[in-house]
Amino acid sequence: MKHLLFLILMLLYLSCETQTEDKASSYQTFYETADGKETATYQETIDFYIRLAKDFPEINIQTIGETDSGYPLHIVTFNPDGDFNFEHVRQEKAIVLINNGIHPGESDGIDATMLLYRDLATKKILHPENTILATIPIYNIGGALNRNSTTRANQNGPLEYGFRGNALNYDLNRDFIKMDSKNAKTFTQIFHLIKPDVFIDNHVSNGADYQYTLTHLFTQHNKLGGKLGNYLHKEFMPKMEKSLQDKDWDITPYVNVFNRPPELGFKQFMDHPRYSTGYTTLWGTLGLMVETHMLKPYKKRVRGTYALMESMINIVEKEHSNLKKLRKETLNQYSELSQYYFNWQVDTTRTSKLNFKGFEANLISSEVTGLSRLKYDREKPFTKEVVYHNYFFPADTIAVPAAYVIKQSWQNIIDRLKANHIQYFEIEEDTVFGVASYKILDYNTRKDPYEGHYPHFYTRVEQTELKVAFRPGDVVVPTNQYGIRYILETLEPQAEDSFFNWNFFDTVLQQKEGFSPYVFEDVAYDMLKNDSILRNNFIAKKEFDPDFSADWYAQLDWIYQRSKHREESYLRYPIYRIEKGSKAEAIVDQK
Repeated sequence: MKHLLFLILMLLYLSCETQTEDKASSYQTFYETADGKETATYQETIDFYIRLAKDFPEINIQTIGETDSGYPLHIVTFNPDGDFNFEHVRQEKAIVLINNGIHPGESDGIDATMLLYRDLATKKILHPENTILATIPIYNIGGALNRNSTTRANQNGPLEYGFRGNALNYDLNRDFIKMDSKNAKTFTQIFHLIKPDVFIDNHVSNGADYQYTLTHLFTQHNKLGGKLGNYLHKEFMPKMEKSLQDKDWDITPYVNVFNRPPELGFKQFMDHPRYSTGYTTLWGTLGLMVETHMLKPYKKRVRGTYALMESMINIVEKEHSNLKKLRKETLNQYSELSQYYFNWQVDTTRTSKLNFKGFEANLISSEVTGLSRLKYDREKPFTKEVVYHNYFFPADTIAVPAAYVIKQSWQNIIDRLKANHIQYFEIEEDTVFGVASYKILDYNTRKDPYEGHYPHFYTRVEQTELKVAFRPGDVVVPTNQYGIRYILETLEPQAEDSFFNWNFFDTVLQQKEGFSPYVFEDVAYDMLKNDSILRNNFIAKKEFDPDFSADWYAQLDWIYQRSKHREESYLRYPIYRIEKGSKAEAIVDQK
């Protein structure tokens, strides 16, 4: 009798498994029908998700916002409970947001996520109970429509793929702060609607050759900071690595190396806020870029991306309570920051060690150039201990102000704050109050165009106290709010991805008024005659600067720049700080 019962149970199990397999096979993706050699087009991808959403109540697809291509973005959500109200579901469940096709030539995630949703819907893999999955099927639609088979010169498949630039030729993974594209503007809608606990952005690597199919690029843990950064570094990331190793998927940190062997050591990639994970982390979201290795077969890369996302879901499922608790604590701590850190640099005093699986590399003579070239020998794999620089320190620190004040004329700045759900209020009547103001002392500028800009860097400022008149409609942005890190990273001009460094304030870098030398000569003479300090500094500069001493116009301009005639707006950063403890802070406290 026991044997008969066991046989019946086995037959029922096999029958259910067969039905699941049959159901899954009836929702084949284009990637599967092409034997893992091709990737779905944009329309094939959207049609697939529409079909899943029609047939499975656990899946919902919606359009949201615009892109530069003229097509809308989509969000596809998986929730076994069939509840797709993010405001409601985030109260108890963790949310993972997956972004695909930001670089459509790196299409692994597009196909892997379609398989993942299909397998969740058909119960081929276990439903998470405490985790909601949301995905942007293809973020760079314009690039996906621009299909070709040549632009990814270093990549092993698929046969055709999309292009890196979007419909306006922007690299969208450099646009999250500056928001030049409609895509980026819509992403802010999606991100602040969903408020994910974990964000995954699927990519394919460039760079060195090595044995791994999978590499990961988590946001930099020192930059994330506090308990959440420590958790990411010491618990969350190791659990993901262990989960994949248990599935026979080796993984290593993203190999940030070009034109030299990685066994010489390498550093973690710093995800500044221009990048997707650098942007999402500003709101305490744990960010991860998946970087599959470009030279591995396409089928293997898609399978690896699938395995990683499945592992991530399982970890979030187990960790959801702790993860949400840590994020809540971190966001509360953000709003009470007294100091903020910028411009992170590699900490050479602290390193990690990786048991790295690479290939022996040699320098040989190039048959093309006749000069030395790097050559990896895949017949000679190795495992070596490699130095990994994954600790960073901030080069700059500022005291966090109570608020910033932005005059209404800078509407492009206000629009970006509004899009990112930054809270502000308008001044209601003409008023004058004391603020801290920056003068731009120095900056460098890229000589070549970069993503539609000539960004500044190495920006240095000097702070002074001023009385400034403000009008009704000028806005005050308190820092004690959910988006404090976004505010600081964009409004402090010395920050790597500040609005200043992205050229939003270049008009203040140009002097609008000037002087006629033959007229100003007499004014300059009187200034030197009546101001002994100015005169002594002028004489000293002439003595110690031969070029200055030989340039009559430079001398007059030096005096002009220190005169009452120089316009106040020149080199004056037009966003002001209300310092904590100042009299002006009362305007913030009243709101």
